[in-house]
Order: sequence, then structure tokens, then C-alpha cells
Amino acid sequence: MTEHSPSLQIDPVTAIRSLAGQNLIGGRRVPSARRLPVLNPATGTQLGDAADAGAVETDAAVAAARGAFDAWARTPARTRGKAVAAAGRALAEQSEAIARILAMETGKALRTECRGEVAVAADLLEFYGGLGSELKGETVPYNPRMLTMTIREPLGVVAAILPWNVPLVLMMLKIGPALVAGNTVVVKASEEAPFATLLCAEILAAHLPEGCVNVVCGTGADCGAVLTAHPDVAKISFTGSEAVGQAVYEAGAKRIVPVSLELGGKSPMIICADADLDRAVEGALSGMRFTRQGQSCTAASRIYVHADLKDAFLAKIGARLDAMVIGDPLDEATEIGTIINARQAATIRRYVAMAEKVEDAEIRRYGRLPKGGAIVPDLFEQPTLILGLPEDHPCVREEIFGPVAVVQVWQDYDDVIARANTSGYGLAATIWTRDLNTALDATARLDAGYVQVNQNLTIQPNVSYGGFGRSGLGKEASLEAMTEHFTRKKTIVMNFDG
Repeated sequence: MTEHSPSLQIDPVTAIRSLAGQNLIGGRRVPSARRLPVLNPATGTQLGDAADAGAVETDAAVAAARGAFDAWARTPARTRGKAVAAAGRALAEQSEAIARILAMETGKALRTECRGEVAVAADLLEFYGGLGSELKGETVPYNPRMLTMTIREPLGVVAAILPWNVPLVLMMLKIGPALVAGNTVVVKASEEAPFATLLCAEILAAHLPEGCVNVVCGTGADCGAVLTAHPDVAKISFTGSEAVGQAVYEAGAKRIVPVSLELGGKSPMIICADADLDRAVEGALSGMRFTRQGQSCTAASRIYVHADLKDAFLAKIGARLDAMVIGDPLDEATEIGTIINARQAATIRRYVAMAEKVEDAEIRRYGRLPKGGAIVPDLFEQPTLILGLPEDHPCVREEIFGPVAVVQVWQDYDDVIARANTSGYGLAATIWTRDLNTALDATARLDAGYVQVNQNLTIQPNVSYGGFGRSGLGKEASLEAMTEHFTRKKTIVMNFDG
């Protein structure tokens, strides 16, 4: 392992030990009577224990948030924003320790994934911190002898439910705008990857009044369900699977509270005959999130390449994938780490096995699995491309959530647009072409909430992000997300005339 220059102010191993079994409630660590083991997916060893919170701890966290709400809501918005931005800067100062914890608990590579995730998480807090002055209402020309206006008010306690794949970015996408808008929050951390979330929450909580930020960790049945059904929760923001998202939506509907959902995706990448091939290959590598083991809802897992470019594309991307280093997430040479757990690895292998049964299918695996040392190879997966599948095959239609992309060949433009829109998901899509008319036409016709031309960027602060259809409801990462999803609009009419 090569050395990295930033010094560690917090020791990651010590931090994990101190956070084991803890919730963060009312600004204090509160241990859970029950615990869940957290494994290091790269070594198979137990990294620590997550709290297994139930109704008692969850109720206490909501009560702490509810108790802090009134005073925080009355705090001037710019003051709230400055506190959140300061927390973002403090988080950045501890970025190396947080990134190492994230690598150990998720199996993602430190260099290619975890450092970047922490940097974006900190940046999101600073971004939203600067938007405090944008919580504006309007004056309405209803009657010149009346003052008619609207104002934006916070909702109350926000429940933010996180997945394990990019927990820190998704956490800040939810709680950054919620806090600046004047809400208080209860975060439900993933029991698979709780420690970096808890550490970031403690850093944030140190800059805010007691009870504004709370974290509970536990299973969906014992913790998540209690949180979403809680009568004092005024808003739910969830990122995760479609099945759990449906249950969360139903829980919100029963109490008629707003719900934001960021669910799955099966994002198409259409490479036209006139595309810049080298650029498209780079876009496929980054867009499939291979350095995240494909564990991304925006992964470009359906690559539609024009027949004229098929052979050249496969040769170029195959060479690049073969050269990528799969190994210890903490090693600076590693580009691809591990799948999060055995259950997800089994799911990925089940999909590939289904493809192998198709007579004309071709399975291409790339890279070399790690061997030796403390690394256990069970959860490492090679980047895989699958060719020759019919459009209705589960590998083409369903989210695999692993480093597996389906490559489909096309010749007719209208046909490929129609094929791209058949999955039922509508999170992201890309089109690769040098022709402006084609780009404009495709961006209008692709049924996705986040459409890009000649690039495949991840979530960017100040760029509205969210899907259509089975991919969820609502937007994140923008001013719109803060005003539309974390405030309510009140209309006021004043009449002092007679």
C-alpha cells in the first residue's frame, strides 16, 4: 500500500470502535441494547457492531428532533445556512479518516470512490448552506388595495432513509436542504454501512443546536417502519429499492405526508454511428460506475451501440476493463473494490447465470480477481459485458446493481429510442453523437429525468436530479429540491381597507 499525504486527525479504527452500537439522539451517543454485526466485505472479518434500534430509540430520536424544531425554524435562514456550511468545511477537514471508514464498511475503493464521495458530501453542505437567502415567497397582484403574498415555511421533522451504496452523498442531499429550510432531521443509517454516516452526523451536529440532527440505525422492519409511520414525522425522503420504496410511499400515504423517492434505474446509453468513440468508451466506463462495482441506480447498464461501432467499441472498452485493478479497497492501486455483501453478490451471479442459458448470448468478463493476503475473494466480481440477449430478458429489463452491463446493437434510430424507453424506469439516459439535431431530438424523446449528451456525470450540486416512472418521485441536488420538497407554501392576504 502506498502512502497518502493527508494526516489523519481521527483514527478510523478508533472511531469505528467508539461508534459501535451507537445512535445519535439529541446531540449525544445513545447505545442500543441490540446490535447487528458489520462486516468488512473485502476481508470477511467483523468490522464492528451497528445499533439495532427499535421503537424506543426511534421514538426518542423523533422526540429530540421535534423538541428542537420550533427554535431552529425561528432561526434566520441565513444563520441556519452559515451553520450548515461551516459543518461542511469541518467535514472536509476530516475527509481522509471518513473516506477510510467508508472504504472499510462498503468495500468501495478509497482512491477512486470514497475520497470523492466525502468531498462531494462536504461540498453539498456548503452549497445548500449558501442557499439560505433563497427561501423566498412572492407578492401576488390579486387586488391593489390588499397585500397578497406567499411565504415558505419548514415542514417539521424530516425522516431521511439511506442506502449503503453512496450513503454520505445521499445523506447530504436530504438533510442539507432540510436543515437550511428550517426542518430538523432523523437519519436512518444503513445497517450495512453505519459508521461513516454516524461520524459525519456528529461533525454536523457539533455546529447545530442540540437535536437538529439525529441518527438511528437498525433494520427496515424494526427501525425504518417505525420511523416512516411516526405521527411526528412530517416528511419522508427515501433512497433505495423499488420494493421498499413502495412500502415507504404507502406509509406516507396513510398519514398524508409528503414523500420523496429515489429508486432504481436501468439507464440506457445510446452510442450513435457518428459518436466520438474514445469519448463514448470513457463515458461507458464512468457511466456504468465500474469503480463502484456497478452499485449505482444511475449505472449505464444498457449500452446501445450502433452496428458500425460495435467491434471497435468492444475492443477499446474491453482493453480498458482488463487493465483495471480489482483488490483491497484501501490500497492506492485499487480501482475496483468489493460487492457489499454475499446476498448482493448472489443476486448478481444469478442474473449472469440466466444470461448464460441464452443460446446466442456471449458473456465477457474482464480483469483479474485478487488473491492472497488478508483479502477474501468471495465478494469480488469482475466487470462483465453481456451480448446477444433479447430485449425482454431480465438482464436487459431489471436492475442488477452490480458490474454487469448489457451491450445491445442497433441500426434504426427510432427503434433504439423506443427500446431505450421500455424498461419502466426513468432515472437517467445518455446520447452520444456529434449531430446537434440528433441530440436535441433524443433529449426530448428519452423518458428519463436526467438526460445527458456526450457525458455521463454523477449527481452534481446545483443540477436538478430525479427520475420518472418506477425510478421515483421528486428532485434532489438543487434549489428546487429545497423549496419544493422541504418547505410548504403559505398564502397570506391582508386587508386593512375599511
